[in-house]
Amino acid sequence: MGIRKLIVAASLALPLLAAAAPQSAGMFKRVEGEVKVQRGEQQLPASVGMPLYAADTVLTGRDGAAGITFDDNTLMSLGPSAKFVIDRFQFNSTTHDGAFESTLRKGRLAVVSGKIAKHQQDAMKVRTPSSVLGVRGTEFIVEAE
Repeated sequence: MGIRKLIVAASLALPLLAAAAPQSAGMFKRVEGEVKVQRGEQQLPASVGMPLYAADTVLTGRDGAAGITFDDNTLMSLGPSAKFVIDRFQFNSTTHDGAFESTLRKGRLAVVSGKIAKHQQDAMKVRTPSSVLGVRGTEFIVEAE
């Protein structure tokens, strides 16, 4: 009888654990030179395949560059000496509803928008120190000093 209670308790806890795990926003597809991820108080070296989450900051060194594919198929390339923050990322892969907000504090960013921007106008925004870009399904490059 004790083993049944344990199995029932474990099966009830699994959905709660899955719900508590943060949703991935995307992953690194290319990493060159010095690239780090600031996640809370930790600074982690970036590597190909490493997941990214909302609230992560990507930092590239003077010789660094990174290519990121987000879960909605948004493609981003960061150049050297960049600081890029994923402020908010929510994506429903079934309905393509979501929100993607980010900040380029410095450096150069090239973007090919994905399903979020194509499905919902103004659901994707990129901030810089001097502007806010509302993305509506397009390709663009932005630079912040």
